[in-house]
Amino acid sequence: MDSLVKRSENVNLSLLTYVCFTFVGYFIIGLSLSVLPIFINKNLGFSLVVAGIVISLQYVSTFFLRAYSGKIIDGKGPKPAVLFSMLSFSLTGVFLIIAYYFRLSPMISLGFLVVTRLLTGCAEGMIGASPINWAIMAVGEKHTAKIISYNGVACYGALAIGASLGILIEHQFSLYGIGILSILLGILGFVFAKTKENKTNTHTQEAQSFWKVLGKVAPFGVCLALGGIGFASISTFITLYYNYFHWNNGALCLSIFGGLFVAGRLVFSNVINNYGGIKVAIACLFVETLGLLIIAFATNSQMALLGAGVTGLGFSLIFPALGVVAIKSVSPSSQGSALAGYGLFIDLSLGVAGPLIGGVADLYGMSYIFPFSAAMVFVGLGLAYLLKIKSAAH
Repeated sequence: MDSLVKRSENVNLSLLTYVCFTFVGYFIIGLSLSVLPIFINKNLGFSLVVAGIVISLQYVSTFFLRAYSGKIIDGKGPKPAVLFSMLSFSLTGVFLIIAYYFRLSPMISLGFLVVTRLLTGCAEGMIGASPINWAIMAVGEKHTAKIISYNGVACYGALAIGASLGILIEHQFSLYGIGILSILLGILGFVFAKTKENKTNTHTQEAQSFWKVLGKVAPFGVCLALGGIGFASISTFITLYYNYFHWNNGALCLSIFGGLFVAGRLVFSNVINNYGGIKVAIACLFVETLGLLIIAFATNSQMALLGAGVTGLGFSLIFPALGVVAIKSVSPSSQGSALAGYGLFIDLSLGVAGPLIGGVADLYGMSYIFPFSAAMVFVGLGLAYLLKIKSAAH
């Protein structure tokens, strides 16, 4: 019994040394996420539309780099992709400092910020699936669900902490402070990655093209994207929703959502191995739909807080549950491309959800955004159920 506990602790410690790269990367992303829109709007004098476009440029380069990272992982192993991402994250700090230096020349400063956002997207695209694949190769495929769960905690936790600290650092040391910290963290991540042994794909079967792999994981990715709309509606619009109804503590909804999300990942990570990814995904999409409906019909802020918590708990295991099934739908030699392609759908979801839900609010009113989000997640639930029936038929 003691040996089993010790072996489990060793596995957990080992996989943490890989997902820490995810934490570093998304911490750097989070540092500037809250301050750049304000800087572009207030300091440089551009509209919020321009600020939104510049911030969204990150997702454009992330989209294109996902395919390239999958190819590198399958061909050369995850280490080169992680090293590339850490260097790119350091470079974002360099260009952020330059952009702030030219703050009295708005167009020049904005130009360097565009470069910063594109580099951030490149770095995110390369780090997205790399630590997960590295950890799977190091500790074994049987721990895939746990690895994806831990990686998600590192990702969302780092974004939350980085965004909060970014505001404090910018207040005390301006964007110079964020730029310098980004450079240092990127270098530290690069040095640590250099010390770790690379793992390469041992399967002799020839890897499939990224687009063919993308077609195979797409049904699971679409379910993920629909589930992501619930997350996007809370993360982007909950404070505006609270203001609309004259409620207080809208930010607390985000904390409750995040807390239950992390708790779900940590407490229930083994249920995927016990019950299967599709069954867990169906249950999670149902819970997320229920949470969004609670917010939609909430008559006070406390009821909305409950809905946010239920939504966070429901969303927590959707990515790893469907991710495990998506990986199994392709040959082992294409695992890197599968995870990279699957991850595209959450990028797509978060990129499209903001304008889509904002359009619903403009056309029909703020009170319609959560019924709409619940309907989209429910469609994802229906699709997941169809995938279950299809898999049972085979």
